[in-house]
Amino acid sequence: MNKQFDFIVIGGGILGLSTARQLQQRFPGQKVLVLEKEGRPAQHQTGHNSGVIHAGVYYKPGSLKAKFCKEGNVATKAFCREHDIPFDECGKLLVATNEVELERMQGLIGRCAENELAIEVLNADQLKAREPNITGVGGIFVPSTGIVSYTRICEKMAELVVADGGEVHFNSEVREIQEGTDQVEVTTNKVRFQGGFLVACAGLMSDRIVRMLGQEPEFKIIPFRGEYFLLPPEHNQIVNHLIYPIPDPDLPFLGVHLTRMIDGTVTVGPNAVLAFKREGYRKSDFSLKDMSEMLTYPGLLKMLARNLKPGLMEMKNSLFRSGYLEQVRKYCPQLTLEDLQAYPAGVRAQAVARDGSLVDDFLFVNSRRALVVCNAPSPAATSAIPIGAHILERVEEQLGR
Repeated sequence: MNKQFDFIVIGGGILGLSTARQLQQRFPGQKVLVLEKEGRPAQHQTGHNSGVIHAGVYYKPGSLKAKFCKEGNVATKAFCREHDIPFDECGKLLVATNEVELERMQGLIGRCAENELAIEVLNADQLKAREPNITGVGGIFVPSTGIVSYTRICEKMAELVVADGGEVHFNSEVREIQEGTDQVEVTTNKVRFQGGFLVACAGLMSDRIVRMLGQEPEFKIIPFRGEYFLLPPEHNQIVNHLIYPIPDPDLPFLGVHLTRMIDGTVTVGPNAVLAFKREGYRKSDFSLKDMSEMLTYPGLLKMLARNLKPGLMEMKNSLFRSGYLEQVRKYCPQLTLEDLQAYPAGVRAQAVARDGSLVDDFLFVNSRRALVVCNAPSPAATSAIPIGAHILERVEEQLGR
């Protein structure tokens, strides 16, 4: 016998659970189901990121990314306070190590002003006073940046969904979706469910969910592995804040940074290399199906050609730690190769358009009874609560409520 729900949410990461919780709050008494193929929440992008509560330094003023990040910074901390989840508002330092970066820094100062972010601009002496182990010619201090365990947040959200009458089913992989005029039927590896409306927050598998709904996506999810290293315990106090380089505007990623983690350790990373499997967290992970899909997609080939030099550099640094270390030593010269110890990698779901461009904005695909979140750009974990509210608005609009 099929179980009937008002809303079915695919994905037990922070975006899926935030959405499920807000569906309950907006539509009290209606039945909400969360389906997650892993045995616990936050097992993919949510649980493999750096745990940073971002402030919104980099994003175009007036954009959804800027709006959601700023709102999410406040909402994430409020959620943690309400549910006794530890977080640390340690602040972030963006460090310029040469005159070129110092010039780029001026653009970031202007962007912070446009986004109404409180910052402190530091000269070399002020930077050294704040961070004795960091070398630079100037910097930007962003006090509202923090760190947290997003896995802990997900666990609490899942607990709240269940406590409020919802259901969260783990080890439940979606195999098929059938959409009717007044309901949607979702078949997992275990059982079949029926729901009035489906919201999919499936991250690395979002384009495959679109196909299950009978549509051909205008993008493909390309997995990029972000590799981190862990500093030894004697370096747990090497920095007082999060340390970021001034990013190169020609590159799509923010560069290698030093991150204080909520457990007291310090990590170095990430880089960004093409993964050979959708969930390829190790260098040796390989999927013939995933690689075949990627290599026959013209958008990937165009993207690789467009970013050949930085892509080769990232691959080189992935294979040889010395190149990785060189990036970090620009601002933290005392670190050595022996300090870069093994740490789990993350995989970023990057939507790539057919023309080879990286989709840098929110991307949704609608059908009659479903909404698929196909691209929720970084920092999606920080922004998960306002993104969930935005998804709710779209669901209400689609349902005519």
